[in-house]
Amino acid sequence: MVSDHFFPAVSDDRTWQPAALSAALKNLLLSVKMASNVEAPERWYLALLGFAEHFRTSSPPKIRLCVHCLQAVFQFKPPQRIEARTHLQLGSVLYHHTKNSDLARSHLEKAWYISQQVPQFEDVKFEAASILSELFCQQNLVDSAKPLLRKAIQISQQTPYWHCRLLFQLAQLHTLEKDLVSACDLLGVGAEYARVVGSEYTRALFLLSKGMLLLMERKLGEVHPLLTLCGTIVENWQGNPIQKESLRVFFLVLQVTHYLDAGQVKSVKPCLKQLQQCIQTISTLHDDEILPSNPADLFHWLPKEHMCVLVYLVTVMHSMQAGYLEKAQKYTDKALMQLEKLKMLDCSPILSTFQVILLEHIIMCRLVTGHKATALQEISQVCQLCQQSPRLFTNHAAQLHTLLGLYCISVNCMDNAEAQFSAALRLTSHQELWTYIVTNLASVYIREGNRQQDLYSLLERINPDHNFPVSSHCLRAAAFYIRGLLSFFQGRYNEAKRFLRETLKMSNAEDLNRLTACSLVLLGHIFYVLGNHRESNNMVVPAMQLASKIPDMSVQLWSSALLKDLNKALGNTMDAHEAAQMHQNFSQQLLQDHIAACSLPEHNLISWTEGPPPVQIQAQNGPTTSLASLL
Repeated sequence: MVSDHFFPAVSDDRTWQPAALSAALKNLLLSVKMASNVEAPERWYLALLGFAEHFRTSSPPKIRLCVHCLQAVFQFKPPQRIEARTHLQLGSVLYHHTKNSDLARSHLEKAWYISQQVPQFEDVKFEAASILSELFCQQNLVDSAKPLLRKAIQISQQTPYWHCRLLFQLAQLHTLEKDLVSACDLLGVGAEYARVVGSEYTRALFLLSKGMLLLMERKLGEVHPLLTLCGTIVENWQGNPIQKESLRVFFLVLQVTHYLDAGQVKSVKPCLKQLQQCIQTISTLHDDEILPSNPADLFHWLPKEHMCVLVYLVTVMHSMQAGYLEKAQKYTDKALMQLEKLKMLDCSPILSTFQVILLEHIIMCRLVTGHKATALQEISQVCQLCQQSPRLFTNHAAQLHTLLGLYCISVNCMDNAEAQFSAALRLTSHQELWTYIVTNLASVYIREGNRQQDLYSLLERINPDHNFPVSSHCLRAAAFYIRGLLSFFQGRYNEAKRFLRETLKMSNAEDLNRLTACSLVLLGHIFYVLGNHRESNNMVVPAMQLASKIPDMSVQLWSSALLKDLNKALGNTMDAHEAAQMHQNFSQQLLQDHIAACSLPEHNLISWTEGPPPVQIQAQNGPTTSLASLL
């Protein structure tokens, strides 16, 4: 398509408004017009189109001159085919390279109207509909975009590429509106259409996209047979190696995220290993420039560079859940470095989404490893990214408040933690996130000790023994731990041991190392209080070893304090002295980090609970919590 040359290109010339032609350009167009008197009409059109493309691809792009050349086409009263195509090219350039959306819309509407009157002019007709609907969505005119796409879908059934592309586009629009049922219906229609026109590759893309949405809706009964069918299609399809491997990456990403969503960190390992091997295979393949023979196959899920970042991302998610925090840090660094390179050349919104999710996970790692000041600065970085994109903020506001709540717990600002978790609960409809927030809010109420009615109301909603709200293995194990923690504080030690042993059984089954370490140290504390020093030692020593491996600073601090007292009670003077020294070192590290974090201007984010994140953050005098309360 000629108009493909005018698809998005990076440009800073986004403030242009129509202006008079420069003298040089006027002379140039006069020469073209004189030539048109003696040459075929196509000559002058090709000349203007060539100049427009030259200006568009200049470094930096000269968008104003490009637009002038295209506008000059209309002076020659061209036939309908050229008129429609030129309106499309102008609309596309104005939409992608300027802020003049009204003029872009006018040209695109003319392209769409005129092209419907020209026989066999599908490329211009459906591209105009596609870009115009994008523009409508950008202007929040979704109700104008939907009927336009529906009509284009209705009349494109004889054009497989455009029919599939428009179906994907309308399904994406419904997804952005949270209407996943309509989106799934459209993807099902697309899968059946692709089967009829003999495109098993695009059929797999439609089905995998539908599987992704079904996972979002938690319709697991429909997901499992659909993924089984997808697996068969992907393995049997013989075609372009990169396309085949990209289908496998899509399929495996869905499987891995399904396992991680269910908190099954150990069970996911074979799928995650396959995914990592698959992305290594893709990175060694060269792009095949031969176009598929079936026009319905002219799609790809993600560029392989984006897939690489995505695989890093799910690896970080797995490492975070499993408690391999140094590994999570390593893969986060790699992914963020690759993202920075990609964002220099690519303005795709998905890259910012990847960046935010990576930062969300590494922030949780920092809070566990005792790097609160760094975590707070990264929370501020997420705020800045969300300020640049309202949609990004809408999708991640609840997670942002949850991270601030976790930070507040780490610096013992319990009132602020409660406010942050309450704000997060107001903003989320995601069941797993809701359960995670409620679990952490319950821990805040337990620490405060004077919120019994609120606490029991929360615990009733996350009862691991009865009607637990989600299927997540990890969250259910955490709910047992919270019950054990409450029973410990209430002095009901036998009940606490029952809950904690249940947590240990579940966490050991799926290699949930942080929960294992927390449960062991709390059991050790219970046995110490009961005077069973030997049994306490048998719990605290492995807790300390596991916490050092993670590393979990809070559990190390707790374990070292218990080891100091245990060894004193057992008469092990040297071991007691060594544990006391460890406890002192951990205390000093935590104190220094605590002071550094609370002294940052970003610490004032703990007071933000409504609306978009603040643009400017004022500095404050110093920490607001004491070392005694921290430790």
